[in-house]
Amino acid sequence: MAKALPLTGIRVANFGWVWAGPIVGQTLGFLGADVYKIESRARVDMIRTLPPFGGGIPDPDRSMPNHAGWAGNGSVSLNLKKPEAQELARQLVSRCDAVVSNFTPGVMEEFALGYEELRAVKRDLVMLSMPAAGLYGPLKDVKTYGMSLTSITGLDSLTGYMGGPLIPFENAFTDPLIGIMGAFAVLTALRHRDRTGTGQHIDFSQQESMMPMVGPAFMDYVFNGRVAGPIGNRHPLAVGAPHGVFPCAGEDRWISIAVTTDREWQGLVAALGEPAWAKSPNFASPAERVRHIDALHEHIAQWTATFSDYDLASRLQQHGVAATPVLDVADLFHDPHYRARGTFIEVTHPLGFRETIYDAYVKMSRTEPHVRPGPYIGQDNDYVFKEILGLSDERYRQLIDAQVIY
Repeated sequence: MAKALPLTGIRVANFGWVWAGPIVGQTLGFLGADVYKIESRARVDMIRTLPPFGGGIPDPDRSMPNHAGWAGNGSVSLNLKKPEAQELARQLVSRCDAVVSNFTPGVMEEFALGYEELRAVKRDLVMLSMPAAGLYGPLKDVKTYGMSLTSITGLDSLTGYMGGPLIPFENAFTDPLIGIMGAFAVLTALRHRDRTGTGQHIDFSQQESMMPMVGPAFMDYVFNGRVAGPIGNRHPLAVGAPHGVFPCAGEDRWISIAVTTDREWQGLVAALGEPAWAKSPNFASPAERVRHIDALHEHIAQWTATFSDYDLASRLQQHGVAATPVLDVADLFHDPHYRARGTFIEVTHPLGFRETIYDAYVKMSRTEPHVRPGPYIGQDNDYVFKEILGLSDERYRQLIDAQVIY
């Protein structure tokens, strides 16, 4: 008999949207929680507008980024601009263990769904609020997406080529990190509730959660008064050389190499075939290699360009050097390691088409998550409103006709 997942029996109302909110629900869902996204066709989640679409048909219910990002979440459609929908949301929360929101402070209160209103219907509720800059402070009302969040955390001031202009992050990479951390916050609060009987409101600042990413630059300013700028791929503490990405044979193929110790340097020199230039005094110590890093990188680049990225990475790893191919999307899909771990899986969406999404990144020894693709809008309406909330068929139909359930 299959063992229950760790969060079996836990129910979550997820008011999150775009990517960070979905990842909270996704992580909890992979652990066994029943997670319901609260959304509406009155304001379609932006992630549902992103291509590609299943079958090439543009439709909010066929967005593959939504199916991957919202995997593990169900969907309940409520037009929260209507008081009747707000009341239904409160009724659902009264039967939940946790609530998730990544709206700007005040939005949930506008819907009469703030912590105090929700605690009135569920005394031991755990509520995760994860606005950009927290629930209080001068920046509390700032609106961001993942790519602007990297600006107010200072990350964008550090990215770009050495000595060149700033090149901000192209992708909202902070969102999935924030989502996983948010899920961990929910887990700890649920544990506290189980031990004490007391729920809590978690003030989770996305900005503050990303601040450790600028830790070295921050401390350099505090202790030395220096304001850091872009350093390309060089080591942030200037203790590694070579340290960067180098060209390989083929079109747009690259390898990442990082050497931070004398032992790793000796391994690299051995892999190079003990060339004469590597014996230069300019490369005799870590400090000298950092001091002459441009010349060192030129030598390395001339050498790497004659090898395939995978073969060279394997060779360098065998010599104790941290090296890896720079993988593109096609590489990820076909890579033997990811295939062995089932990183990408093919699933059938409830609308009937097949698609590939990523498998659960939570892997456990005793239980295996059940991964389902992100839902179509209102996928769980029948179950939630009729079974959990006990609405009659007539009342359910009235609310649909009035576009309360919408």
